[in-house]
Order: sequence, then C-alpha cells, then structure tokens
Amino acid sequence: MEVYTSIAVTPKKANYLYPLVLVVSLFFLWGFAHNLNPILIPHLKKACQLTDLQSAFIDSAFFIAYFVMALPAGFFMKKYGYKSGILVGLLLFALGAFLFFPAAETRMFSFFLLALFVIASGLTFLETAANPYVNALGAAETSTQRLNFAQSFNGLAATLAPLLGGIFILSGTDLTQAEFQQMSAQEVERYLTAEAKSVQVPYLLIGAVVLAVALLLWRTRLPRIQEEEAGSSGKTGSLFKEKNLMRGVMAQFFYIGAQVGIASFFIRFAFFSAGIPEKSAAMYLSGALLAFMVGRFAGTFLMRFIMPHRLLALYSLANVLLLAVAVVSQGMFSIYALIVVQFFMSIMFPTIFSLSLKGLGHRTKEASSLLIMSIVGGAILPVFMGKISDMFSIQVAYLVPALCFLFVLYFALRATNPKKADLVRGRS
Repeated sequence: MEVYTSIAVTPKKANYLYPLVLVVSLFFLWGFAHNLNPILIPHLKKACQLTDLQSAFIDSAFFIAYFVMALPAGFFMKKYGYKSGILVGLLLFALGAFLFFPAAETRMFSFFLLALFVIASGLTFLETAANPYVNALGAAETSTQRLNFAQSFNGLAATLAPLLGGIFILSGTDLTQAEFQQMSAQEVERYLTAEAKSVQVPYLLIGAVVLAVALLLWRTRLPRIQEEEAGSSGKTGSLFKEKNLMRGVMAQFFYIGAQVGIASFFIRFAFFSAGIPEKSAAMYLSGALLAFMVGRFAGTFLMRFIMPHRLLALYSLANVLLLAVAVVSQGMFSIYALIVVQFFMSIMFPTIFSLSLKGLGHRTKEASSLLIMSIVGGAILPVFMGKISDMFSIQVAYLVPALCFLFVLYFALRATNPKKADLVRGRS
C-alpha cells in the first residue's frame, strides 16, 4: 500500500502556495550544498596538499553526518513536527557555512571537515522532513511523480553549484611538484593560503541566504499533515522486518555512494582521461548536472506512462553499461558517457525513497530516517574509489559505482506497485 497522509487545509488552498514554495526551496538549498563538494575535493586537495584518498574524506565527513543524525532527526520530528525539524536543519546548515571562514584562516583540513559535518547535520534534518512531507501532499497514486518534481529543483541546484563554484572558488592554477620546488617557502605559503581563502565569501553568502529562508519559514504557517494512526496501515512489528524497506535502504546506500563518487572525482577523471584542466572540467560537470536536472523533469513525465519501478530498472541497467564504457574508453567519449550517466541517475533517489515507504503509515517518519541514514553510502564508497585511484587509476575506480547500480537494478526488479484497493484504503 502506498503511503498516504491527510492534510488539514482550509477551503482556500491557494493560501498554501507560498509555504509550499518555501518547502520546495529546501530541495534547491541542499542540492547546492551537496554539489559544491565536487569543487571542494580538487580545491582542498590542492590547498591542503592531499592525496586522492585523503580528499575523499571530504565526502566522508559530509555523509557520515546523515548516518549519525538521521535517527535523532526522525525522533525530533516525531515529537515536534516537520516545521521544527526544518528550522533546526536550516540553523545547523548556516552555522556550518559560517565555519568555513575560520577553517580557511587556519587552513586546517580537520576544521574544513568539521564545517562540512555541521552543514550535513543540518541537511539531514531538512531531507528527513521535506522528502516525506512532499511525498504526502497529494494523491497517493502520484506521490513518486510529485517527489521527482520537487527533487527537480535539487537538480537545478546541482547544475548551478559546480558552475558557480568553478568561477568563484577554483583558481585554475594547479602547480606541479617541480614548480613548487622552485618557489620559496613564503611563496608556497601565500599560494596555499590564497587558495584556501577563496571559499570564505561564497560560504558566507550561502549561510546568509539559509538564515533568510529560516526566518521566512519561521514566520510562515505550514500545512499540517496528519499521518495514519497506528494500526490503520495494517502493519505491525519491527521496521527491520519490512523487506521492501530494507531493500530500499540498501539500494539508497549504494545509489548515493555511486552518485557522490561519480560527481566528486569527475574533475580528476576529466583530467586523467581527456587532459581537461580544472576550470574547464567544472564547466563539463555543470553540463553533466544539467543533464541530471533534465532527467528529473523527463522522468516525472515518463512516469505517466511507465511504472516507476520499471523506469528505475531501465535507468539502472543503462548506467551499468555507460560506466563500463567510461572505464574502457579514452578522451571525450568517456566524458560524454559520464554526462549521460547523470541523466539516468536523475530519478533514482526520489523513486527509491517513495517506493521504499509503501504501506508504512504512521511509521513513515521512522522509515524516512532509515532511508536518510543510508545516505552514509556517500561517506564510504568514495573512499574506496579514492583508494583504488591511488592504487591503479581514477578511471578504474569508476567500476565501484557500476557495481552499485547493479543492486539498484535488483531493488527495482523486486519492487512492486500498490494495488488499486490498497490505494483506496490508504486514503483518509
């Protein structure tokens, strides 16, 4: 049975347009934060003089927060509601962004990792709240389409983040070891300090925008959703016995690991495979994430004709084949293969999320927390990619996300769609 929740609304539904726009804006905000990481990885690798493995800990610090904070976020919202959870998330997000200023002053990699952890802790609250909230606002039959549409604004942010990050953060100057040896200690220090400080103004601006959105949401009355009461869904017992949910948690773990790894090492991959410098590679990454955004809208449309789990299966298989092409080919052909991968990744997070929540009723918040916890895949699998890159090459490392999509394919093939009777019974 598809999850469905009722909404206490006034006759004038238009009164809720403004608060719903604010909620959808959250998808843009966390998408922007997520997709600055592929810029930060090569940038801090240079500014803090890191290996590929060490630079992968940028993703680890970010996504480990989802594992640590997801259950607390779910419990917090179960007690205090979605709006309170969203406000806590925005405040943590802003705090983490402001911490980038002292981190850049000290040029301590551990300080940057702390700032990223705080940002991601805030995003955990936002995603734990906003995904099920949007999933519930409307007809049960179209919940997957609706969540894909909201996530399309995440795709818009994914397009803009590497573009703006490439312009305002990356310097385009990447010195070789030989060039470093020709510089004095003072010149090296000035160069590395200037590189580190380029993140300060962008992240101060991000923090200010997030605080402004928090203020607007604090002053806005959000539609309250009343979820099914215990027993109305016909489900009892531990969530860990829900096989569809558990498969969904694992599928989300592998999908996020693949998504993060593919984007995070894209700039390194572009240089290794096609000799593209970092600023130009950032533009290609922006184009790839534009394909991601287009894929979200296209996927929302296609779900009118193709069942979500079938479309997910087709897209997963396509990505396994495209990543195989990227690993064995050279030059721009491999780059284009990765760009198309982004298109086929586009529907995966919201589709896995929505399909996993079927029939959970009053336990939706707790189940959502488990799905958000699975985002920890983004902390773990890129580290494997970094290690494989150091041992072999960044191109060989892209076999890791190919294997991840095989499990997403398995989840899609096992997922079932709700029967009509269940949908009717799920309405309140």
